[in-house]
Amino acid sequence: MNAPLTHHSPRPGRHPGLLPPGRIALVTGASRGLGRAVAHRLRTDGCHVYLNYAHDDAAAADAVEAAAGLPGSTTPVKGDIRSADFLDGLLDRIRDDHGQLDILVHNAATMHPMLPVAPEVAPLFDEIALALNPLLHGAATVAKLMPEGGRVVAVSGNGAFEVIPHYLATGVAKAALENLVRYLAVDLAPFGITVNAVSTHLLDKGEHTSNPAIAGLLASRTPNGRLTRPEDVADVIALLCAPEAAWIQGQVVVADGGLGLRA
Repeated sequence: MNAPLTHHSPRPGRHPGLLPPGRIALVTGASRGLGRAVAHRLRTDGCHVYLNYAHDDAAAADAVEAAAGLPGSTTPVKGDIRSADFLDGLLDRIRDDHGQLDILVHNAATMHPMLPVAPEVAPLFDEIALALNPLLHGAATVAKLMPEGGRVVAVSGNGAFEVIPHYLATGVAKAALENLVRYLAVDLAPFGITVNAVSTHLLDKGEHTSNPAIAGLLASRTPNGRLTRPEDVADVIALLCAPEAAWIQGQVVVADGGLGLRA
């Protein structure tokens, strides 16, 4: 007789290192939420992480402090990643400091609720700029700065292919980002660089989770038994940055505990 199915929680303890130690990483939008979890995860594997953020100095300082004692190191960098001038200066700094960039995780995003029949054009284009500008402006420099085995990972969401109420701006921006990932993957592959995206649904951010009622409903529908946490997505991003992921190119990897499989 088969044993009954039971839900299992992740085992405690640090993940084994997936990445060769000493890699140089840049994570955008990294002071809070998913970006912070990604920066923390990469530092756990011994990366030196440039933690980019736009506004919240206190959150950035807290993210750096929370990573104290981990094998890697962190450099917080404040600035608007949409700006070509800021990005050029940041990449120049990384080149001067380390000579190369091994990993770029583009996570920065904003949320401006709006409907298609009543769009706010300026905020919509701001979201598109935030999604696309860092990779558009930085692609040529990244191709020169990354050695063979470099990794570019963009963070997307289910709003890129599903219609979510009031999610027009972010959904359009993420859809464009996923398409850009495919184009960049083809052009950067000859340099030995992979470009992929990780997509997820609504994240469980603890007390900061938006709309707890919807979060509870989605958690109940998730085959894995709970809502996706930032750390779950960060683990998938780390997998894509591993040497063994060299043959995954131009893909959108969905990390949602199976929620997207439910009709």
